[in-house]
Amino acid sequence: MPAGESQHPSQPSAADEAQWVWAEIKAEARRDAESEPALASYLYSTILSHSSLDRSLSFHLGNKLCSSTLLSTLLYDLFLNAFSGDPDLRSAAVADLRAARSRDPACVSFSHCLLNYKGFLACQAHRVAHKLWTQSRRPLALALQSRISDVFAVDIHPGAKLGKGILFDHATGVVVGETAVIGDNVSILHHVTLGGTGKAGGDRHPKIGDGVLIGAGATILGNVKIGAGAKIGAGSVVLIEVPPRATAVGNPARVVEGKEATKLDECPGMSMDHTSFISNWSDYTI
Repeated sequence: MPAGESQHPSQPSAADEAQWVWAEIKAEARRDAESEPALASYLYSTILSHSSLDRSLSFHLGNKLCSSTLLSTLLYDLFLNAFSGDPDLRSAAVADLRAARSRDPACVSFSHCLLNYKGFLACQAHRVAHKLWTQSRRPLALALQSRISDVFAVDIHPGAKLGKGILFDHATGVVVGETAVIGDNVSILHHVTLGGTGKAGGDRHPKIGDGVLIGAGATILGNVKIGAGAKIGAGSVVLIEVPPRATAVGNPARVVEGKEATKLDECPGMSMDHTSFISNWSDYTI
């Protein structure tokens, strides 16, 4: 090591992290198969028979989204080619698994998320649909969007851009428009809409910053920016921009003042802290 340089512990690579998560998933599946023999065949076919997270996820998504005319084998090849050929898709899937495991107390294991969390599965399928969209394979991307909506009750246009570490908690009824952008480490609860305000084309959907928390049933309309670390209260209708680290509540939504400054290191999308510390009445829960 050259003189004057200090040694720092190296961060695990994306590949190492993916391998660690996959090893955890397989260990969890073996344990569950032993404790619940009724699930042994299912766990073997979806997880234990596969050599990687890419293959397991592709197999599971293919079986979930197939139909009489959209065959599981075709979908398996489609998903596997996308995940195996794009390191960003693989690292995003790992980040989303970690998001669910760390933020949702109901998520008992990585394998539980992989197999049973439709928000996670819808998000991974959307990432592939978005890749197809950017490759101008738009009829296939739209067909995949339709199946995702039918099966998971999550309707994300393939043009929408999603970051990493996304949690769709419960996920039912989530709608995300074509030009919406969602940053990293965002948590979105059920029945949230990121929509437009009319039939005009162009850039017309919300832009959600990193670390945002959006409560259940919230609606955000138009090309408005929700700043990093902001909170959107449950049931709110947001038509205005929300500053970073602010809380917006109500219909129409208003930005509320806090009793104390938000800690700079706080990330509501990761902490899942559903309080706003409103100054002129009791704490508002979103």
